[in-house]
Amino acid sequence: MERKKVTVLTFQAKKERGEPITMLTAYDYPTALALEAAGIDAILVGDSLGMVVLGYETTLPVTMDDMIRHAQAVRRGAKTPLLIGDMPFLSYQADVAEAVRNAGRFLKEAGMDAVKLEGGREVLATVRAITDAGIPVMGHIGLTPQSIHKLGGFRAQGKTAAAAQRLIEDAEALQDAGCFSIVLESVPEPVARLISQRLRIPTIGIGAGPGCDGQVLVTHDLLGLFDRFTPRFSKRYAELAAEMQRAFRAYIAEVQARAFPGPEHSTPMEEAEWAALLAALEPPSSDGRQRARTRAKARQ
Repeated sequence: MERKKVTVLTFQAKKERGEPITMLTAYDYPTALALEAAGIDAILVGDSLGMVVLGYETTLPVTMDDMIRHAQAVRRGAKTPLLIGDMPFLSYQADVAEAVRNAGRFLKEAGMDAVKLEGGREVLATVRAITDAGIPVMGHIGLTPQSIHKLGGFRAQGKTAAAAQRLIEDAEALQDAGCFSIVLESVPEPVARLISQRLRIPTIGIGAGPGCDGQVLVTHDLLGLFDRFTPRFSKRYAELAAEMQRAFRAYIAEVQARAFPGPEHSTPMEEAEWAALLAALEPPSSDGRQRARTRAKARQ
């Protein structure tokens, strides 16, 4: 049976029924196709592409044009999941009107269904403005990678009573501002569970334990494709980097040994056509050259 399109209402209904929400990242067409076929609920076109695809040390250099280009590719491959565009650093922090325009680009140019942005009470006005423009917003609190310099690195958040209370207040404020869901990243399990219980909207955890209403991982971490480090909270379901290297080495070895390409990988030519080509390329004999000169003089 054909799956129905996942919407923000689907998210809410899953929370109310106690059904876990599944979400993964994608940045290209083939990955989006695979996630569509697997039956994922939602795809986040994350600014994590800066690290796992573009090779930056952090997510900070990623631009809106980067995000739009990759979101367009994902949209071409995935029709059913809820598609969420991650607003990159400085695409929403400096000016509310600019934030609304950039959020609109994700829907208008890239075909996303919603956007995600990081922060708590400091982004409430921005969340309200974007949702007032008719654009669904997913919040993101806890470890917010765009604020790593402020946080002192990739560090878990909410580990003290005061810090946890601030996270709870931020989550409730984001809900009141209009967010349809909130990502909780690197938050202690009991704190994430408490937030999930207090909120009407669903929470999506990443390094926040099983008490959230859904889970998300960076696909490259899940597949073993990102070699710089693996977050403690991530689980590898495959080791595709090693498999890719095996395939590449096999290809190199076969090319060097002239074992590839074989006849089955080559384009044949009819014998008659090949013979005609060779005949046409043969140099004329001395008699032939003399006859050619005689004909040329006759034409004069």
